[in-house]
Amino acid sequence: MRTLKLTLSYDGTNYVGWQRQINGISVQQVVEEAFAPLMGGVAPTVAGAGRTDAGAHALGQVATVNTEIEISPVAVQRALNVRLPVDVRVMAVEEATPGFHARFHATGKIYRYRVITSQVMSPFDRNYAWHSPEPKKIDLMREAAALLVGTHDFASFQARGAYVSDTVRTIHSLELRHAGSEITVHCDGDGFLRHMVRGIVGTLAEVGTGLRPPSIIRDMIDARDRRAAGATAPAHGLTLIEVRY
Repeated sequence: MRTLKLTLSYDGTNYVGWQRQINGISVQQVVEEAFAPLMGGVAPTVAGAGRTDAGAHALGQVATVNTEIEISPVAVQRALNVRLPVDVRVMAVEEATPGFHARFHATGKIYRYRVITSQVMSPFDRNYAWHSPEPKKIDLMREAAALLVGTHDFASFQARGAYVSDTVRTIHSLELRHAGSEITVHCDGDGFLRHMVRGIVGTLAEVGTGLRPPSIIRDMIDARDRRAAGATAPAHGLTLIEVRY
């Protein structure tokens, strides 16, 4: 039995996210279905490094699959890309150590979130950035972002109704870049709760527009209550850039 490591890029616009769902087509589903002809018509389980939300994107999603097929990794990559929809691509296939798991062996992830603040947004950005035209003070947003860096309990920033036993995570860096009418938020951490990055971006946007002071971030963290933090930014502005091992 071989373990293959796949690196995937996808435009998540037409999908309900990475993980299989009963209410629509997922990226995991189309990858597994593309594998089926290589495995005698039986689709394997392809385990992703983590969920991405409906409408969110990935440049460097990682997945693993255990298989007995004997063709080379390059041949696997070609065979999958022939069968996959054009908005999902396998960028690389590698032999992995038996037992390697995309999710359980991940040590960190990097996400990017794009915000467009112009009054009119290009239609070519509509699926890849959040149009939030209210003027924003980038210095205030950076001041608030600095308070989120480090190890904290991020319960206030996870999706409502989500439940995990441990909501403590470490953000290594939270960088805001500003060019013209675009703000990009780069978030590097050891792991993320459901909707955590989107909750952070929505909160930073409220700080930038003056709805909240930067110092309130401390109160939000202490509250451990989703109602204490800002709104959840839309999924389509979010891209998973890299998974680290």
